[in-house]
Amino acid sequence: MTFKHILFGALCLCAQWLPAQNYPKREFRGAWIQTVHGAYRGLPTQETQRLLLQTLDSLQAAGINAVVFQVRPEADALYPSKYEPWSRWLTGVQGQAPNPYWDPMLFMLEQSHKRGMEFHAWVNPYRVKTQADNELASNHVYYENPERFFVYDNKLFFDPAYQENRNFICKVIKDIVERYDVDAIHMDDYFYPYPAGGIDFPDDASYERFGTGFATKGDWRRSNVNQLIRQIHETIRATKPWVKFGISPFGVYRNQSSDPMGSHTNALQNYDDLYADILLWAREGWVDYNVPQLYWQIGHPRADYETLVRWWAYNAENRPLYIGQSVSNTVSNADPENPEQDQMARKFQLERSFPTIQGSVQWPASTIVENLNGYTDRLKKEYFRYKALIPVYEFMDSTPPAKVRKIKTVWTEDGYVLFWTAPKTDDEMNRAVRYVVYRFGRKEEVNLEDPSHIVAITRDPFYLLPYENGKTRYRYVVTALDRLHNESESASKQVKL
Repeated sequence: MTFKHILFGALCLCAQWLPAQNYPKREFRGAWIQTVHGAYRGLPTQETQRLLLQTLDSLQAAGINAVVFQVRPEADALYPSKYEPWSRWLTGVQGQAPNPYWDPMLFMLEQSHKRGMEFHAWVNPYRVKTQADNELASNHVYYENPERFFVYDNKLFFDPAYQENRNFICKVIKDIVERYDVDAIHMDDYFYPYPAGGIDFPDDASYERFGTGFATKGDWRRSNVNQLIRQIHETIRATKPWVKFGISPFGVYRNQSSDPMGSHTNALQNYDDLYADILLWAREGWVDYNVPQLYWQIGHPRADYETLVRWWAYNAENRPLYIGQSVSNTVSNADPENPEQDQMARKFQLERSFPTIQGSVQWPASTIVENLNGYTDRLKKEYFRYKALIPVYEFMDSTPPAKVRKIKTVWTEDGYVLFWTAPKTDDEMNRAVRYVVYRFGRKEEVNLEDPSHIVAITRDPFYLLPYENGKTRYRYVVTALDRLHNESESASKQVKL
């Protein structure tokens, strides 16, 4: 019996007898905000900003602590780029700048950080057109070397075989990481295109040119994507070593019919159909987190949610694992064990029962705004009732910042305010960028592992106290978080409110 078999047995056992962690102190709580769906296309700047702020406010109120915002849907940009044209999903015409002028990525980054949420810049690596007859801007990179692209399923793609294409994609990502204070670069499931109608990709010429030494075309295609993922990882690390790189793959790696170690499913496969070897990327340390898109229901005949949660929990490969949740699927299907309720409770219990699963990402963010079937209400009242810190990435950095200094209370024109001073450091990795504020009653034990005592996670070095009559004594505790959410030792102050 291998170590993995022993580990899997232990994980399954834990899931059976350990109670669900109802309120974990650390949990990734993300939401995907897509732009390629066209909801913002051609809208006036003010209206687009209003809708985006409404979305962020709804996500913040629901307890979301990370925003995944699509900034490069079709080799274009929802930000000013010297390499790619403005996105038609913003202005309606590719290459046309917004008027009045604004930078959607910078806007969303600043507004997300203001609300205490991480900002993950979501890019699509290979897609150039979602429909082949879409017009490209005259300065699009396609026109420089059209032979490095191919049309498939009425869409246009970069040919993954070309090193020049990998270099270009990495140049775009380096530009984002250099110019913006992003917390992560994020990619979803679109690598080689999804198979269409049994027609193979038109890359025979590329295979003949570049495929020497590979036993099969599939091995060669996987190698092409592997090289891109490794190069992106190295590019990000060399630019800003605290910026994470995450992947959200299709939810099935391989079926058991293809690989005895695969999942007991009968669905499309990352490895065989999209040529995305996500387990290799995690094992080699080329990605920093993994969010498989498990958009099916518990009991799905070909891709059962529970089967896949257990499979991914076992195959986390020592990288943070979060679960991609379809809100609409969750609320539209009944729990097989409790037919009078939907699957939300069961899915959260299952997710939180495995120690290798450290959070989830909700798809799409619009369903949180809509409060689809009361999903958002339940997040607020139960599953995300208390604030949560982002999980730590100890393989990137495990050294916490120094503790805050000079904690004091001051009366201001805005009210009674708790102030503190950031810890000193010359190391950007250890710089305090967020603070956690806890509150305890006079006779309560100070337990920083209990998230019910967290009253704020903020970038500000101050907190407005809820003053009443000055007769009730509390202890406020403040800790510092660095860029990778390592938490410092605490500093405290007794106050009467």
